[in-house]
Amino acid sequence: MTGAASLAGIAPRAADHALMVAGAFHPGPDDGLPDTAGTLILLAPLEPGFWAHVTAQPEWSDGAPDPLDRWSRRVIGRLACDLGGKAHFPFTGPPWKPFYSWARRSGRAWASPVHLLVHDRMGLFASYRGAIAVPDRLDLPETGPRPCDTCADRPCLTACPAGALGGAGYDTGACHAHLDRPAGADCLIGGCAVRRACPISRAYGRLPEQSAYHMGLFHR
Repeated sequence: MTGAASLAGIAPRAADHALMVAGAFHPGPDDGLPDTAGTLILLAPLEPGFWAHVTAQPEWSDGAPDPLDRWSRRVIGRLACDLGGKAHFPFTGPPWKPFYSWARRSGRAWASPVHLLVHDRMGLFASYRGAIAVPDRLDLPETGPRPCDTCADRPCLTACPAGALGGAGYDTGACHAHLDRPAGADCLIGGCAVRRACPISRAYGRLPEQSAYHMGLFHR
């Protein structure tokens, strides 16, 4: 099957692989995509259930490195071919794909008070396994307001136990130093305390095991 009829039609096909349509937009000349790209569709983990699904895939047990990225290439690459589009990934480069700006262009992700992306469903757990550029100019749904604008407490600003991530930005050295100490075990095993503090993140359903996997890659 080729051609992308609608985002609503693509969503269940992505869901078959525990992925969700996490936003889409019509690219312009400054988005780093060919003129033939009519719509860019962002794909992200569909929770709950993503981690159980992906760790049961053959890439996870074949002993080769980067199982999550290789799975993403296989699954999203095949879906892109089925839709008559081209797959793009945030882990390939240079040149690195501008997923941060693409996410913001989608109208479903914004800069948070701590400068990380915040998504209307993923919260501060916003992450993208890939994107598909299709030639069709698909109808886009209406998007809502930035969730941080109605978050009175803004717990993300004070959640970092090391003071490494807050309104002033991110001190990676202080973060790694904290993770090296026994007090950093909670973040290393359970995931970044700032990301977990976001009310939307808490409702997203991401498993601590997935956060621990990414934290291990970050801190190895």
